[in-house]
Amino acid sequence: MCEWYKESFGEDYLIVYKHRDFGGARREVEQMIGWLDLPPGAKVLDLCCGMGRHSLALSEAGYFVTGVDLSEPLLREARAQEGSEKVTWLCSDMRGLPLAGGFDAVVNLFTSFGYFEEDEEQIKVLREIRRLLKPGGKFIIDFLNPSCVIRNLVPHSTREEGDILIDEKRRIEDGYVKKIITITSKEDGIPRQYHECVKLYPLEKFQEMIAVAGLQLEAVHGSYDEGEYDVECSKRMIFRGVRA
Repeated sequence: MCEWYKESFGEDYLIVYKHRDFGGARREVEQMIGWLDLPPGAKVLDLCCGMGRHSLALSEAGYFVTGVDLSEPLLREARAQEGSEKVTWLCSDMRGLPLAGGFDAVVNLFTSFGYFEEDEEQIKVLREIRRLLKPGGKFIIDFLNPSCVIRNLVPHSTREEGDILIDEKRRIEDGYVKKIITITSKEDGIPRQYHECVKLYPLEKFQEMIAVAGLQLEAVHGSYDEGEYDVECSKRMIFRGVRA
């Protein structure tokens, strides 16, 4: 499987996911703050921060935030936002971070997990989360609910953003949810194509990987409304726990 994430999180990603707003991130952070119960000035790592929506909201809430992402275009967008100077931004692969430990919390949000083919590569990410947390430090991993994705998959959709046509094809294949995104400008009519591919980990397998990485799971939520995870009904699978 190709390393699709190196190509797909560029300038066009900002067009495809333009509808992901900063207000929504603030509401999600308000719930996360309740779950994490951190003191003012706590150190928080936003792992795979993208354009920085959650990093900035966490910073506004009074935490010292480090935002890490592999995409320079998304980090440029993050640095362009108001208040970005209060956040430390870093470009890095999530499997091996050039950071020392001592974080009070690590969050990994918006399905920024399951990008790799081998389970051991995903476990490397979980082990990095453990390494970076101080003893008693807390983590949140916000992942999709595989059964909900399979049940509600829309095979094909199109939409417009200004003079840009966005065509998205989705399928379940070999234990992955795969998406092909084609972006065409009305100005030149030349299509640009990107792939997304996320491994569908059911609850039991994800719990197993968390344990193998040396993390302790405390709760699994089905959404940011704090409801418990339900395999049939929940849209998300949000893991919350600690480094013992």
